[in-house]
Amino acid sequence: MKHDILHCIGDTSILTLRRILPANGARILLKLESENPTGSMKDRMALAMIEAAEADGRLKPGGAVVEYTGGSTGVSLALVCAVKGHPLHIVTSDAFAKEKLEHMRVLGAKLQIVHSESGGMTEKLTRDMIEAARIVAEETGSYWTDQMNNRDQLTAYQEFAEEIWIQTGGEIDGFVQSVGTAASLRGIGEGLRRRKPQIAIAAVEPAESAVLSGGQPGAHKMDGIGAGFVVPLWEPALADRIEQVSTEEAKEMVQRLAKVEGVFAGTSTGANVVAALRLAEDMAPGSTVITVMCDTGMKYLSKG
Repeated sequence: MKHDILHCIGDTSILTLRRILPANGARILLKLESENPTGSMKDRMALAMIEAAEADGRLKPGGAVVEYTGGSTGVSLALVCAVKGHPLHIVTSDAFAKEKLEHMRVLGAKLQIVHSESGGMTEKLTRDMIEAARIVAEETGSYWTDQMNNRDQLTAYQEFAEEIWIQTGGEIDGFVQSVGTAASLRGIGEGLRRRKPQIAIAAVEPAESAVLSGGQPGAHKMDGIGAGFVVPLWEPALADRIEQVSTEEAKEMVQRLAKVEGVFAGTSTGANVVAALRLAEDMAPGSTVITVMCDTGMKYLSKG
């Protein structure tokens, strides 16, 4: 029996894809983070950030919290703050799925909406949201989780890596993850590499804004990834390769996952699976590549 909803975070299942497979016989595993309470992997990092701040006194009992977010982090923080009794101020945008914004409101968060250009994610939008959150924290004295710079979340993702290792018995040869703050790629990747130094790691970014690959920032429509600049937690030495996936490729994979695997995910997951297939195709027959179902597609129905 669980003490509260926060004890339901983590310990998610791993699914072997049956029909979305590379031609060389390698297999793709998908970690189903949709099983977390809000349907997103961000429940893990939200809990870690809040509990670390509570433990060292940065966040007092009943103290207010502020964050900028494309949605999933905000929903996860709203869940954690609701259970722990912290008022939450979220800076977000109309560029992101309405379902996420409504979910945050239902969980008690106060939303401040920053308007986007044509509904796309851009570097300017990211920086505008960050600055708005900074001002709120400064003026109100709220604790700013500041996800782009917050290293407390790495602990949650290192635990995620241990989960993968135990569940697979260490039988994995590659790991693929899309880059938002880069915390999940870094925490999980470093955790797996400590266990298996030769594991291949691929980072994923929007082709329209391939800044990690040295390209120019641009607008894309994949919630939660592709900030439009090289984020502070990015560790270039960790990734063996960077895969560029377009919004269209990601959306096509979302539909394919739903229709042939029965897995309904968001666009970041679609991008992950596209990149996982590319990595697996370059590996030896019989290899195993694991990637992440970042969240459920139920969060994106309004976006088509």
